[in-house]
Amino acid sequence: MILPKHMIEERKAVAGIAHQSQMQPVGVDLTLGELHAFETDGKIDFDNSKRRLPRTRKLEFENEIKLEKGCYKVIFNEHVHIPSDCAAFGFPRSSLLRCGANMHCAVWDPGYDGRSESLLVVENPHGIVLEKNAKLAQLVFVKLAEEAKELYNGVYKGENKR
Repeated sequence: MILPKHMIEERKAVAGIAHQSQMQPVGVDLTLGELHAFETDGKIDFDNSKRRLPRTRKLEFENEIKLEKGCYKVIFNEHVHIPSDCAAFGFPRSSLLRCGANMHCAVWDPGYDGRSESLLVVENPHGIVLEKNAKLAQLVFVKLAEEAKELYNGVYKGENKR
């Protein structure tokens, strides 16, 4: 079952919403908090013992920024708390897709808590202009068949808290 707006609000699953227009009938719009460019490669293995995240550089801007074709790390403004009987999936906003860009998101597991990071991929050969706090993704919550017996307790729990 996908959680409707009122159930997301009742569960306080997302904090730091700047405007009520971010609440959608079946999700929450996540907005641009920080934007980073990749400076090095990363490394992924089976058990994370050799995991190495790439170094990034924060892209500073005041009102808007023009991005060239490429990949960028996004840190959202909103603080997400996934209830123990839910998971969440992020989808790009349709306007972002129509501008030639996409958001790639991982699954938000039960118990995740923090300001999430996702991958923005600009495919438009002319680039894209993003304004501060632009709505980039919609987070959709789904109710699990039963409450999770284990909650997310990985390295990203509590990430990017202000």
